[in-house]
Amino acid sequence: MTGRPHRVAFVCLHGSAKSLIAAEHMNRAASARGISVQAESMGIEPDADVPVPVVEGLAADGIDVGGYVPRLATMERLGSATHIVSFGCDLAPLGVGDSRTEQWADLPMVSDGFEAARKAIVARVELLLTALSTDVAENS
Repeated sequence: MTGRPHRVAFVCLHGSAKSLIAAEHMNRAASARGISVQAESMGIEPDADVPVPVVEGLAADGIDVGGYVPRLATMERLGSATHIVSFGCDLAPLGVGDSRTEQWADLPMVSDGFEAARKAIVARVELLLTALSTDVAENS
């Protein structure tokens, strides 16, 4: 991998569905393309564990999150991110709201159907990864 690495923080309410799907797919796609990007999932009110439909859905994609424990979004974790994606969460109480942040509040709920949510999230992740890879190439 070459270029300046990006660290992307995906934040959803529970840190166990949308943000996890996004982070896992971004990490896999970045690695496959040799792009220097590391993504992390976190939540404002993290669940104790990942819901079974998310574990099973990601497993069908060849991604094992069975041992993953959702993490709390903190000022420190978000502060070290070069890019932040919020799935409808208000990050202002954590001191976030600058140009590094974008909202993806218009995506389907995972609880309404994993596959539809996954498809929409992965499509958005691919667009973001393309933009980040262009940025990495221009700054290397």
